[in-house]
Amino acid sequence: MIHPTAVIHPQAQVDPTATVGPYAVIEAHVILGPQCKVGPYVHLTGHTTIGAGNRFHAGAVIGDAPQDLKYAGAPTRLRIGGGNVFREHVTVHRASKADEETVIGAENFFMAHSHVGHNSVIGNRVVMANGATLGGYATIQDRAFLSGNCLVHQFVRVGTLALMQGGAAISKDLPPFTVAWGDNAICGLNVVGLRRAGFTPDERLELKRLYRFLFLSGRNLRVALAAAREQFASEVGRTLLDFLAASRRGVCVHAGREE
Repeated sequence: MIHPTAVIHPQAQVDPTATVGPYAVIEAHVILGPQCKVGPYVHLTGHTTIGAGNRFHAGAVIGDAPQDLKYAGAPTRLRIGGGNVFREHVTVHRASKADEETVIGAENFFMAHSHVGHNSVIGNRVVMANGATLGGYATIQDRAFLSGNCLVHQFVRVGTLALMQGGAAISKDLPPFTVAWGDNAICGLNVVGLRRAGFTPDERLELKRLYRFLFLSGRNLRVALAAAREQFASEVGRTLLDFLAASRRGVCVHAGREE
């Protein structure tokens, strides 16, 4: 189950059901869970805890030091859930302070050359396509989809079931269920994603009405947000409204409008 050319530190905790390929390196403080598959030339390092059933393809580097000039060598952490796929040359960095951690949930798919910056928090069933990049402290909620070469600025949040079109770049929060287009703009709802996720026709209609109310009515977004609380009381509506209300960086708005 472990290739003879792999280098595994004696203190590393590798589950006996894990598979480790040629020339992989697993350092001292790594905990590798059951049924994991570590491909050739993978580097697992740092205080990294990895759940069951993860797959790491050739050249992935997981748990390395943060790209943060303030980082002073503290034994920071990375925590990974189960069932994730890390394709070729994916990089995931651990946190930048000793009392913090980078967190990745379960059943996410990180395509080749995507990058997760330090202190980021990623939910479940997220897809990051080839070359997608997260700055430090980014938050990506469940089932978001970041297309190829998308850029997410540090401290930015991407809401649940949001979609970023290829090459999109955001330095403001991307609301749940919406589609990012270009720079800090949205161009509608992620209708296909909502259908695939099992949202009912009534729920999708409610979100369509709410989207128009918030982003296409010509109202100031803060004013529209306060008014929408009185008119949209569904669970999906509250998800969108609560996300907007919690934003500290501002939110992406419909293309052609400015806030």
